Amino acid sequence: MSENPKFDYALERRLFELSPDLHRRFTDAVVALQHILSGYQRLFPDFTDHTELHSLSVVAFCNQLIGNQISLLNADEIYVLLTACYFHDTGMGITEKDYAEFIQRIDFGDYFETHRRDDIPQIVRDFHHEFSGLFVRKYADFFEIPSDVHLNAIVQIVRGHRATNLMDSKEYPVSLEVPGGNRICLPYLAALIRLADEIDVAAARNPALLYDMETLSNERDILEFRRHNAIHAVGMSRDSFTLLADRPNQVIVKHILRLTEKMQDTLDYCRKVVNKRTRFHIEQKKIHIRRNS
Repeated sequence: MSENPKFDYALERRLFELSPDLHRRFTDAVVALQHILSGYQRLFPDFTDHTELHSLSVVAFCNQLIGNQISLLNADEIYVLLTACYFHDTGMGITEKDYAEFIQRIDFGDYFETHRRDDIPQIVRDFHHEFSGLFVRKYADFFEIPSDVHLNAIVQIVRGHRATNLMDSKEYPVSLEVPGGNRICLPYLAALIRLADEIDVAAARNPALLYDMETLSNERDILEFRRHNAIHAVGMSRDSFTLLADRPNQVIVKHILRLTEKMQDTLDYCRKVVNKRTRFHIEQKKIHIRRNS
């Protein structure tokens, strides 16, 4: 069983082999996004990491989840997946101007019947996948996204990292043709990011180089940090994921168990989507906890 994502860069190398142009577009976007991703700290100064370090972990988990299936992916699928991995949390750090624009374009349903309209951090946190999608769409030219079809695919996968219905064949078609003739399997790519994002819960998510945990004051954020710090690693085997955790106090244990249940729900859902709708597969079936003595 491997512990924590391994940064073997298989997807990046494969993309370079298949399409140096798409690889260049992706790497240029990553450079430009580094400052943008760290912008989430304006609204969430004490929140767990959502910088490019988290994006790297999501890519690494995607590499592991894909495994030998990488040979089934074409250049456009890899480009869309990698780009979406780095864009999926951009909505957490949008500017006030973009927030004012984007909030007019999101369907909030009955959300504001139970939430305050002036609680901007909570609104952004709850709908950051939608804000991220709108960010990608607005700045597509700046990031040199090659076509409207690529753009729509990236937006849908970014949105799909949480909350959206990946079983919807209209929103997430199995075969979306891009210029040049390649086809993109949206439900597979969206399920990969959703699952990879969900399992990035180990202590590395709170790197000491970014945070001074002694300065935290918000109880929710303190609990979140303590929960992450109690999980030393996330191991992946052929059929399961294992959280290697300390034996903290009972409050943290309870929250780790809740986290594990949430992860299991996401794993079950992503497996169902991929195994039912695509030619790909996700082999892992269970989330386990292994506690240090």
